[in-house]
This record gives sequence, C-alpha cells and structure tokens, in this order.
Amino acid sequence: MTLTLVRHAQVEEKYLGCYNGHLNIGLSTKGYADAKDLGKHFKASNFDDIYCSDLLRAKETLKAFISTDAITYTKELREKSWGKHEGLSFDEICTKDSLKYENFIQFIDALDGQSIEDFKARVEKFFFTTLASTQSKNILVMTHSGVIKTFISIVKNISLEEAFSYSIPYSSFVVYNSETNKLTMKKK
Repeated sequence: MTLTLVRHAQVEEKYLGCYNGHLNIGLSTKGYADAKDLGKHFKASNFDDIYCSDLLRAKETLKAFISTDAITYTKELREKSWGKHEGLSFDEICTKDSLKYENFIQFIDALDGQSIEDFKARVEKFFFTTLASTQSKNILVMTHSGVIKTFISIVKNISLEEAFSYSIPYSSFVVYNSETNKLTMKKK
C-alpha cells in the first residue's frame, strides 16, 4: 500500500504559528493559491481512496485540487486538541499559564486537551487498523502536521520529540510505501 499524507495549506494569518488543534478555521489567500497548486501533483483518479480531516482547513485544501465526491471525511484525522490553548502561540501559552518549556513531553503534558498518548493511539489506529483493513493500494490522506509527525514517529520508530522536530510545511506531503517501509518527504 502507498499512502500520500498531505498537510493542509496555510491557515488564516491570525492563526499562523498557533496551536490550532480542533479550531475550525479556513485558509489564507496564500493557502488557497497553494492548495490549487497541489493539483499539479495529484488527481483523484490517482487514488483508490481519499480520506480527509473533517476540519475546514483540510476540506478547503482538498476541494481546491481534487474534484470528486468519493472522499471520506473523518474526525480521526484531526490535529491534537489543545483545549483552552487552541488558537494561541507558544509565547501566549507560556505567558497566560506562566509555563516554562523544559522539554517536549513536559510542555505537551502541561497543556490541556487530548493527551499525547490518546492522540498517538488515535493516529496509530487510523493508519494501522482502519486503513490496513482496506483493499486499497494507493490512498490520499489530507490531514495536519501533528498527525503526519506522529505517523512518522510510528513508522520510523523514533520518539515523538524527534518526529516533531521535522519541518512539515503547509501544502507539503509525505509518501509512505508499506511494502518497503520507505518514507519520502516532499515539498510542493
């Protein structure tokens, strides 16, 4: 099976650099243009199945370059929930809650919303149970940076901290071949 995981395009400017989680925000003007450009790389006919996060930024990205009704929208592909910290930047979170960043796990655990363990379990179940049970050979997944980084952590058997240090820019994508266990990161 080949999985193509695409990060949604750039979000509205006021949410850039923020922990957006489950906020249902749209794309910026640049995001719409970049989403359309993804059509140079992908067509619906290239895929047996297409899955998409049910959040607006992912839906808008996919709609800009894929024209088909054969899309499965799912909350399982949502970003991690950050609870009361959603829509805030790192600096705003640190100031608001008087938090200090000591290390990745300490900081993530200090925030509310979905636990990192539950988030990782959700991502793992979707990719390695739900998708693995299909007969599809080529699947497109429109999702979020945190989902892609968590997937990388699982596939490469590396820590979440190491995987979250990877840069997954807006509108970039990762291709994974399950037969060879090869992972290729691509920027649009």
